[in-house]
Amino acid sequence: MKLGFIGLGKMGFNLVLNLKDHKIDVVAYNRSPEPVKEIKKKKIDVAFSIEELMKKLPKQKIIWIMVTAGKPVDAVIKEALPYLKKGDIIIDGGNSFYRDSIRRYNYLKSKKINFLDIGTSGGLSGARHGASLMVGGDKKIFRKIEQICRAASVKNGYAYTGPSGAGHFVKMVHNGIEYAWLQAAGEGFELLSKGPYKLDFEKIARVWKNGSIIQSKMMEWAEDAFRKDSKLSRMQGVVGGGETGRWALNTAKEYKVPFETLNLALKSRKKSRKKPRFAGKVIAAIRYEFGGHEVIKK
Repeated sequence: MKLGFIGLGKMGFNLVLNLKDHKIDVVAYNRSPEPVKEIKKKKIDVAFSIEELMKKLPKQKIIWIMVTAGKPVDAVIKEALPYLKKGDIIIDGGNSFYRDSIRRYNYLKSKKINFLDIGTSGGLSGARHGASLMVGGDKKIFRKIEQICRAASVKNGYAYTGPSGAGHFVKMVHNGIEYAWLQAAGEGFELLSKGPYKLDFEKIARVWKNGSIIQSKMMEWAEDAFRKDSKLSRMQGVVGGGETGRWALNTAKEYKVPFETLNLALKSRKKSRKKPRFAGKVIAAIRYEFGGHEVIKK
């Protein structure tokens, strides 16, 4: 099986290396050439244009797209379409809105091209060493590329979730939970910081990640952040992001689900831009650890 991979950002770059480790042949392409040159050093087959990419793929073409949500995904599909034929497969592994995925599925189906939406989680370390994948689309098409999902994910870390849009819908809700969890963690550490004891946050995160009810990879990343900067004094408490959280909140309102913890988390992120808090430092630090997301330094 040979895969064309478009998009060598932080997640995409690591995912390609992960696939190579698991014996999936990849031809990698990125709009800007620097990441292409960099990944070529890792002995990955590369292309410097969509046309070159397509020429290097077999008759049955499978394309994995890993670019920013929205217009960039549509632009890549538009550029790739002239080189695709009936039965070829496009996978969107980024954080797309699930209704956009349904639209793309229907558009490509009219052209006899298959489309799968795969929500990808696990941060940069997951992309590199074993991700969590949520797959939506036609089940028979998923079966054709299941080998790729198995290779890219941790054990029991992928699932076919349902028809078109289901993969990105599940990932959207996952991100909504992530926002709420991060907010709770940030506020908890802020209370620790203002309480009556002089505490070692790295030690606390280490204890909480081992055997506690709130043990998680998130707490591992908190430990890593506090190890590097015990009081997070080198950063501001400003939290970025928000798009996937807003999708989840608007969808919750549509289906009359009071996603109140997510609502609070989004409001707090917005407030952090004008009135930074220690909770925001914790959230920003964890986001940097798992995804390389921007941190505003002092």
